[in-house]
Amino acid sequence: MHVPDGFIDAPVSLATGAVAAAAVAVSLRGARRELGGTAPADGLGGERTAPLAGLVAAFVFAVQMLNFPVAAGTSGHLLGGALAAILVGPFTGVLCISVVLLMQAVLFADGGLTALGVNITDMAVVTTLVAYGLFRLLLGVLPRRRSSVTAASFVAALVSVPAAACAFTLLYALGGTTDVPIGKVFAAMTGVHVLIGIGEAAITALTVGAVLAVRPDLVYGARGLTAPLQLRTSPLRPGTDTAPAPATPKPVRSTRRFALAGLLTALALAGVGSYYASASPDGLEKVAHDKGIDSKTEEHAAKDSPLADYQVADITDGRISGGLAGVIGVGATLLVGTGVTWVVVRRRRDRAAAAATETA
Repeated sequence: MHVPDGFIDAPVSLATGAVAAAAVAVSLRGARRELGGTAPADGLGGERTAPLAGLVAAFVFAVQMLNFPVAAGTSGHLLGGALAAILVGPFTGVLCISVVLLMQAVLFADGGLTALGVNITDMAVVTTLVAYGLFRLLLGVLPRRRSSVTAASFVAALVSVPAAACAFTLLYALGGTTDVPIGKVFAAMTGVHVLIGIGEAAITALTVGAVLAVRPDLVYGARGLTAPLQLRTSPLRPGTDTAPAPATPKPVRSTRRFALAGLLTALALAGVGSYYASASPDGLEKVAHDKGIDSKTEEHAAKDSPLADYQVADITDGRISGGLAGVIGVGATLLVGTGVTWVVVRRRRDRAAAAATETA
């Protein structure tokens, strides 16, 4: 659903750019709490969680290269807002998806530069807010167990994709550059993106379920899921009350193996799996072509990038070229995503240290 330059006029593009900038600024503040500068209840400190957030961004980048067929002549790909929000938190999730979109636009000419605000607003902010809000709502009524987290992840991801399609339709109604009946755009966008949402939901639920199986402590959306242990007295001794067990500190588990496995998975998906992705246009591209929305598409400013269209320039073998481009993209996204979240963690730690000094 990457919107290219020319689909949305300048005033709406500027307005969404301002919305995106404000959302990123708010997310930077919110991510300080989610990432934490000291060891939180799950035993992970900020220096450990920051690389994991960068890994989530790199993983979303890799999986977005895997277009899957959804209908005749149409494909879809992961948007990732639900997955990122559930794994690392909604504010950090917005930052992760924003980094992915920035890397795609600047390095790979995927999604317009003037439309970057549109894409961040639609694919990072809307998907994350809708998905995480619905996720928390479902967890509030479902039984407190891991299967509920997976089920809520599926539903939240499913709904987030047509929600993003509706948001695009609204933006197009406000600033579309072609005269196309909005009702037809709405029907086409929501119809195809409900199908794409099923793929998004399956990927999100499988990924969240896999992480829950091996490291449930790393899933932000599952924090506090386990009820506190209760000490119960023998029925032969009536008159005594149950009481929570004394809190014991949890040992800090290393995230190195998990991070390495996640990185290798992302590299394999981008470097090898992307070769087998569907070559059909994605949902927005198909609707834009069928409805004439793409008649005003502008040439991408980064069209001469050596990685444009996810191909490395001067490498003629398509498989090697695309795979190498994917590997480079995963590495670049990991570095930038980790860098952003590491700065957030450091700023929180520095402020905490300054506050402690003032009160001493």
